[in-house]
Amino acid sequence: MYNILLHLHSGLRWVVLLLLLAAIATAFRKWQGRDEYTAGDNKLYVFAMVATHTQFLIGLILYFLSPKVGIGTGMDFGTIMRESLYRFYTVEHIVGMLIAVVLITIGRSKSRRLNGPIQKHRTVFIFFGLGLLVILASIPWPFRIPGAGWF
Repeated sequence: MYNILLHLHSGLRWVVLLLLLAAIATAFRKWQGRDEYTAGDNKLYVFAMVATHTQFLIGLILYFLSPKVGIGTGMDFGTIMRESLYRFYTVEHIVGMLIAVVLITIGRSKSRRLNGPIQKHRTVFIFFGLGLLVILASIPWPFRIPGAGWF
């Protein structure tokens, strides 16, 4: 079960990144071009948010199953915080991704309540863009976390 979820989480990251990039690029282009807010825009923004939520949910399940998370290993919190690999997965990764999901959700929610298309696109651009930056900062890049790996 753990390996299946890990592979799913690993593969879905590309879908999330592509959808977020597409949503951010669309929002920026339409904001700057003063274009209308269409049903297609709405679908893209919803799909990007849902993919992000799904990825976070799978990651949350993995949080309780992963041997890289210090909580499940029986380590005390002091040891977890001293070991960079365990600290990253136990604290930094999940907190960063939670912040990103919250930003993306707020952006989607706020954009729905706004009246003008320019404001809607600008709001999506800002919040989804901030969410993507937090995601990129929270990814276990091989050069950032020794021993993290991508699988």
